[in-house]
Amino acid sequence: MRGEVTIIGAGPGGLVLATVLHRHGIPVSVHEAEPSPAARRQGGMLDIHPWNGQPALEAAGLTDGFRELVLPGRESYRVLDRAGTVLLDRPDDGTGERPEVQRGDLRQLLLDALPPDVVRWGHKAVGARSLGGGHHEVSFADGTGVTTSLLVGADGAWSRVRPLLSAATPEYVGVSVVETFLFDGDTRHPAAAAAVGAGSLFALAPGKGILAHRERGGTLHTYAQLRKPEDWLAGLEPAEVTARVAGEFDGWAPELTALITASDTPPVLRRLHTLPAGHRWERVPGVTLLGDAAHLLPPNGEGANLAMLDGAELGEALAAQWDDVETALAEYERRMIERAAAEAADEDIHEVMFGAEAPHSMVALLAQPEVSTR
Repeated sequence: MRGEVTIIGAGPGGLVLATVLHRHGIPVSVHEAEPSPAARRQGGMLDIHPWNGQPALEAAGLTDGFRELVLPGRESYRVLDRAGTVLLDRPDDGTGERPEVQRGDLRQLLLDALPPDVVRWGHKAVGARSLGGGHHEVSFADGTGVTTSLLVGADGAWSRVRPLLSAATPEYVGVSVVETFLFDGDTRHPAAAAAVGAGSLFALAPGKGILAHRERGGTLHTYAQLRKPEDWLAGLEPAEVTARVAGEFDGWAPELTALITASDTPPVLRRLHTLPAGHRWERVPGVTLLGDAAHLLPPNGEGANLAMLDGAELGEALAAQWDDVETALAEYERRMIERAAAEAADEDIHEVMFGAEAPHSMVALLAQPEVSTR
């Protein structure tokens, strides 16, 4: 008799998988590094797509709950140049297909769909090894571990499960991101709030850009993105990071640079990485991957959506063939890898945003109907 499915990582993909399995009566546990659901802010906004994210949430039985989380007006986009001139303003007319929700709200919806003991908090995976016969052991930073006959790595870019299947490691794509927040923007930072507008802002130039979006309560969430070497900003204190990044936007409109310099939180540095295009592996009994652990790409609007679809399809495959799990895993991996390879072949969004023709290349992209941007 096969035991429970062991999932490493409580992101959207891992939680959708857990929810689908739970709905089918399949025992499951999720092991998450964070000590609690409230340990940190859960990213920003997610546009949930009708071709992947929405079907995944439907498979999890959460369509109605998801619809209640949608923030109206957030499907608007505007593109500005460094002087703050609006080059494109595309309002949300309510007819779009990709409604926006806050990542933290979506995660809580998924958590609420599971019994409270399914997610084991404070379980930071530090390694995984094969025990033979399709069984594996995962070790956690607190000295504990778990053995399982069905292991799923949903643990993101730096997955500890991936080495069981593949020697691939993420590579830096040449873009560094500094994340900031302005709270109560309409009252405390009205010029910056007006620049961002009702939804998303792209203020771009070759090699750099200020991307921002409006969250609930007037919060302005910003990503300053620059093409820089991987060691750029290494070892700097937060105030030094802010000064260095702001210097890269010297001469830009003050309502734009305020999104960096007036942050109500310390800057968070993120370096963007990717796995090799077409990343694949030979089938290994008892273990598989989903989401960024399997097909990490630079942010392009599809990451969380693809992870959720991975989780939904894997859950449905296991439920349909619980008596022949290896066949289910093989079919899931075939479809997932083909889908990820097709996504990797799409246009490089960072070349559009930060290439020689920016910001006009972004205007051309967003002028097309229903374009994914994150």
